[in-house]
Amino acid sequence: MNILIEEYTAEDMKRITAIYNEGIEDREATLEVDIKTVEEVESWLSGKSPRHKTLVAKNPEGLLLGFATLNVFNPRDCYDGVADFSIYIKRSYRGQGIGRALLRELEKTAKDQGFYKLVLSTPDQNESSKKLYQKAGFTLVGTYKNQGRIDGKWVDITVMEKML
Repeated sequence: MNILIEEYTAEDMKRITAIYNEGIEDREATLEVDIKTVEEVESWLSGKSPRHKTLVAKNPEGLLLGFATLNVFNPRDCYDGVADFSIYIKRSYRGQGIGRALLRELEKTAKDQGFYKLVLSTPDQNESSKKLYQKAGFTLVGTYKNQGRIDGKWVDITVMEKML
């Protein structure tokens, strides 16, 4: 699949929100449970520092297929070179290499922005994400047991990292 990856614009916000909400509904990629409005997602993304980029993946016709975003790992100065990140793919396009393409570009972008390490937290049952990150060279740090609750059930969180 031919994929164009670029920084997001305000015109992408409605589609980014829809994809993020699919991730919430599917209960695999996030511990969020409340559907977000366009305004809430816009506030999240526009409130980031210029270093914490958000990228979108589009097909040649301009359809937004997924997005990836660099997030603050910890606001303390000593963690300035570490970024957390998120990747969300439109439900009907998952498993087609879009996440892998976004991750490659996000790693380049993170390095260009002065980050030396990427970290992630994913629900332990999200096997497809863990496989993607392992193939991309991320190593397992550990598992937080009973880290959060979704629909009344405890969820374990897998933590992984990669030096850039």
